Amino acid sequence: MNKLLLFLTAAAALFSACGKDDPDPVDRLPPATQTGANTFGCLVNGQPWTPKGNNGFSNYSVAYDTAPAGGGVLDVRAYRYTGTGANDYEYMILFANQLTGPGLFNFIDSQRTQASFENQRTRCYWSNDDRTTTYRRGQLNITRLDLQAGIVSGTFSFTLYKPGCDSIRVTDGRFDRKL
Repeated sequence: MNKLLLFLTAAAALFSACGKDDPDPVDRLPPATQTGANTFGCLVNGQPWTPKGNNGFSNYSVAYDTAPAGGGVLDVRAYRYTGTGANDYEYMILFANQLTGPGLFNFIDSQRTQASFENQRTRCYWSNDDRTTTYRRGQLNITRLDLQAGIVSGTFSFTLYKPGCDSIRVTDGRFDRKL
């Protein structure tokens, strides 16, 4: 009788766990802040993506150069290791020029903005300014550019496709960095 009761309890717990919804992948990303929290995250094809690993250089960097005429240049870079091999990494770059403050930038304008993603394992590289990328949509929204406090923050999303590689769909992107 005790074995039957134990079995029924275990079965009920198993079925109860199967009925629970998986947590929203967005909940596994760092919050979208504007405080210089040094965070970066997004969903890549629906899966949480944050910088991870170390190849001797920071896995997340942000630079802003105020020198160019007509506005500054923002360069956001992040990478993550996805395995143990030398080629098991992914790399993402966001870039905008003529940036003078908060605003929305469309990745269709490859003269002013860039979004790129590289998967070294599959040897696929997508970029909105690469002619082999045949589909490019998305935007970069700079929500805070405060040079006095040394903080730049923003959100982003983009979809890129090129023949021979799967589409890359980046959603719910956010970064917040102390310069």
